[in-house]
Amino acid sequence: MEIERKWMVSDWPGADLPLIKQERMRQGYISVHPTVRIREEALEGGGTEYILCCKSSGTLVRKEIEISIPRDKFALLEDLIGLPMIEKLRRTYLLPDGMHLEVSHVDTGLPTEFWYAEVEYPDERTARSWEPGSVGLADYLHDEVTDDPGQSMGAYWENTRMHERKSL
Repeated sequence: MEIERKWMVSDWPGADLPLIKQERMRQGYISVHPTVRIREEALEGGGTEYILCCKSSGTLVRKEIEISIPRDKFALLEDLIGLPMIEKLRRTYLLPDGMHLEVSHVDTGLPTEFWYAEVEYPDERTARSWEPGSVGLADYLHDEVTDDPGQSMGAYWENTRMHERKSL
């Protein structure tokens, strides 16, 4: 189960938050409805994982299944998709309350580039009651889009990649 909230941001957080990890990612979608995604996650100073992910519909709470796949299967699926992958740089920070803040810079240098931040929660009650101000991030996490239509990475894929397929 994935329980997370999402905010649009414009940069890395300015607070002095401990950086836990940084990852370069490439991801593409086999299907958006339902979500079936592949992702390459290269940990800075570490290894690379290849993941097949399926997600149910929903916003705050969604079922999520992630399966590690071999690199060669990832390459076959990427070829099957046949569209440019979304590239992300994601940094994960430790918050004062022990939660993790994940901030992603998507498609750096492209006209469609953007930033977003997410916090995952252990349960729905905690997610609904958590306030960014409780960890000093009220100014940073002020544009919440968790329940806004069209704010998923799948929607971004449709808007920035799927039009390429239609024009071929």
